[in-house]
Amino acid sequence: MKVLLTAINSKFVHSNLAVRYLKAFTKDMDYTAQIREFSINDREENILEEIIKEKPDVVAFSTYIWNIEMIKKLSNLIKIVDKNIEIIYGGPEVSYDSNKILGELVGDYIIEGEGEKTYREFIEYKLGKKSISSIRGLYYKENGEVIANGKRPLMNMDEIIFPYEENENLDNKIVYYEGSRGCPFNCKYCLSSTTHGVRFLDSERVKKELKFFIDKKVRLVKFVDRTFNCNHKFSMAVWEFLINEETNTQFHFEISADILKSKELELLRKAPKDRFQFEVGVQTTNDDVLNRINRFVNFSDIKEKVCELLEIKNIKQHLDLIAGLPGENYNSFERSFNEVYIIRPEEIQLGFLKLLKGSSMREEAHLYDMKYSPYPPYEILSTKDISYDELLILKKVEGVVDKYYNSQKFNNIIKYFIPKFKNPFDFYLALGNFFDKKGYFKRNIGNSEYYKVFLDFNLEILKGDNFILGDILKFDYLSFNKKRGMPDFLERPLTKNQEQEIKSQLRGKYSLKDYQLEIFSVNINKFINEGEIVMEKTYFLFAHEGEVIDVTSQIC
Repeated sequence: MKVLLTAINSKFVHSNLAVRYLKAFTKDMDYTAQIREFSINDREENILEEIIKEKPDVVAFSTYIWNIEMIKKLSNLIKIVDKNIEIIYGGPEVSYDSNKILGELVGDYIIEGEGEKTYREFIEYKLGKKSISSIRGLYYKENGEVIANGKRPLMNMDEIIFPYEENENLDNKIVYYEGSRGCPFNCKYCLSSTTHGVRFLDSERVKKELKFFIDKKVRLVKFVDRTFNCNHKFSMAVWEFLINEETNTQFHFEISADILKSKELELLRKAPKDRFQFEVGVQTTNDDVLNRINRFVNFSDIKEKVCELLEIKNIKQHLDLIAGLPGENYNSFERSFNEVYIIRPEEIQLGFLKLLKGSSMREEAHLYDMKYSPYPPYEILSTKDISYDELLILKKVEGVVDKYYNSQKFNNIIKYFIPKFKNPFDFYLALGNFFDKKGYFKRNIGNSEYYKVFLDFNLEILKGDNFILGDILKFDYLSFNKKRGMPDFLERPLTKNQEQEIKSQLRGKYSLKDYQLEIFSVNINKFINEGEIVMEKTYFLFAHEGEVIDVTSQIC
């Protein structure tokens, strides 16, 4: 018997943890388990062809809000091509109201909740060694009816089998890993609130498994733990181990900043730069709204710890905000954005509330007149506090914040514009409206165009002169892009003769064939460090690999 464990990931670089868990948990059994991973950007007909070519007896789909619609279509197509292929579903998108969902799908089975033990017993059933009616956590069809076998108790974490294999190619992949399951908090919008308690792997085992990724030189390991630092002893042990390892692998953790202890902060100061990335769910800076969603914390407590981490300057922080929360109107969200922006984390994620199946937020939707899409990802459309049109405005803001602020490639350009507006939100709102007016949200624009936008924006919206902006824009562009083929809108005031004359003063100090020399009318360093515009010639060398050298003092 052959089971095709099928993952349709949101991006090609992602790796699916669920299907690997199932294969690992049954690796001693007498059947063939084959993993195939695709992405939602693949064509459905191509995925179908690859599935059918595998000649599986059973196709197992790992379902999420981003792939369920594609999986429904693929299931129909599979059954049309070969009605004898059985289909089993698992994952969060089918684990609530599973009886009803299986009745609507063409597939044959659903695994509810944690899947390892249920899947193992399902394989035993397929091998003729177990009765299907005895498999807890399984839903199946019999004579047109859906049969439920009752819920399965949560696993002991020690029973989980490490899901990655020695010969597996993880190059250029984002690898997912978990050291715990569950969450100590009860946020109303999150499915983790439906399962109480947190279970941990032994920290010594975690260290050993993380060493596997380090030895394979994995680029990025993302912990899927809902609140990694909810157990002080556990987080300290794992962080200390990773800090002391010689590796270029990065590790991403979702944490609650407000519960960070002084000893953890002291330890994190020792972390090599860029070894860790932290994702912090702020969601809103409105304490009343935080209480409404069962997050009993004050924003001031979160801010204090986030700022302490920023002072360390070695950990990249990603702060989340959610629009559409109960009790938060447009003005309140604007304040939330500005208060988070002032902190200046490396990334700000503007998300939109999703009313997930089984979440208490969906059950309470009527209390706040919440209108949301009935289709995945079940995103909010309006509430009694914020309208659909206002959410559309925030979508524009989100688009330009993600492109410009989060990329960290336009920092000095942004620094030039922010003081020209009442607050940061107003700048991104104006830029988002400008993008919308020009139709840039609806078509792809080239890399250099993302820079040129600012020249047009400055002229049309602020009626400003582009002389100073042009220098700042050129500096940011050359710091992150190839030097050859520099776009025409970036002026080069140096003639070839002038460039050669200046380079003659620098020969012997630099291998000038590896650098591009540029002159600026603005004192760039003074602007970067102090935000002050001083008209003063400065000279920089830009290397192809991103190195930037101020050589002003070396030129007569």
